[in-house]
Amino acid sequence: MSEKTTDCADCDDTEHAARLARIYEYLDGALSYEDIEEVRAHLDGCPECASDYDLECLIRTAVRRSCVERAPETLKITIMEKISRIRVEAGHEPG
Repeated sequence: MSEKTTDCADCDDTEHAARLARIYEYLDGALSYEDIEEVRAHLDGCPECASDYDLECLIRTAVRRSCVERAPETLKITIMEKISRIRVEAGHEPG
């Protein structure tokens, strides 16, 4: 029982999942020029896919930003102390 979840005539639940996979490929730069144009055209006409695209862009931006930020030195020290404590409790030499 596949229920229509979008305003786009091309996207029922099954088709939407396939379109979402294409959006990921689009964002990864893994599509040909023709496929890029197809995805862009679909995004222009399908509010749900456009919303999914926007959400994925936000997620990727947040992940990218998180990977660039340096952890505070106090956090690094705390983590290393906990690792050392766990190693000692497990019977391993500190190191």
